[in-house]
Amino acid sequence: MDAEIQQKYLTAGKIAAEAREFGKQKIIVGASVLKVSDEIEDKIKELGGGLAFPVQISFNNTAAHTCAEPDDDTVFKQGDLIKLDLGVHIEGYVADTAVTVDLGDNNNLVMASRNALEAALKLATPGRKVSEIGKVIHDEIVKMGFSPVKNLSGHGVGRFIIHGPPSIPNYEAYENVVLKEDMVIAIEPFASKGIGAIHETDNANIFMVVNKKPVRSQITRDVLKEISTYQGLPFTTRWLVKKFPALKVRMALRELLDLGIIHAYPPLPDKGLVSQAEHTVIVKDVPIVTTR
Repeated sequence: MDAEIQQKYLTAGKIAAEAREFGKQKIIVGASVLKVSDEIEDKIKELGGGLAFPVQISFNNTAAHTCAEPDDDTVFKQGDLIKLDLGVHIEGYVADTAVTVDLGDNNNLVMASRNALEAALKLATPGRKVSEIGKVIHDEIVKMGFSPVKNLSGHGVGRFIIHGPPSIPNYEAYENVVLKEDMVIAIEPFASKGIGAIHETDNANIFMVVNKKPVRSQITRDVLKEISTYQGLPFTTRWLVKKFPALKVRMALRELLDLGIIHAYPPLPDKGLVSQAEHTVIVKDVPIVTTR
């Protein structure tokens, strides 16, 4: 990795860290999820970053992939356990980070994912098997009395890539994949009071283009033209309704899904409360955490 590219990763990480800390302060009892989501995205742009994916604010037993709807009237309540997950890019070079905000009494659960992350980051060195990282994450979470979510994992990031190889498991998966110098990876432990297995729900509002095909409808062509400006990165319904009427957006998304042009990413709940912590790191003999 040359110095110019590394600097872009570092800049994306710095903006992501600042936006994450800004967002943490906004998540208070009575605040609007929609307003906070917009404010965090605006902060990223104000700081000079691009949105690598829509801000996700997931509640309680949902681990990830919850985005505010365009007309969302949800507010944060006392007792909520909130996962704030955001991504920034500089010319496509991605930083991905997340934090759990506890509005209740779940400090140990929050610490479990945080401790697991800190232990795992130390192992982001060349020659390290990803299974070793998974074992450390597993052991730290279990030590606190919780379950790691086994069917979610960390991942590689790259230029306009938010989820690429290698997969970084949250348990001792018996894989021989080895980290190489200058890989950029996001490590994201999830600790659960449930069984440690998420499932998909309905009502997804995060999407990504996965295929290119011609479309007949003018409405859909117009919406697809706007989607193309996201450069292959994930997007959400809320962004599109700022440019088009809501009915037009719903019709276009339905056609794009039916044609297999876009893929939907629905919310991912477990059977108990879930916490998350995430940093992006450049693999080195002394790992560089870009989102610290």
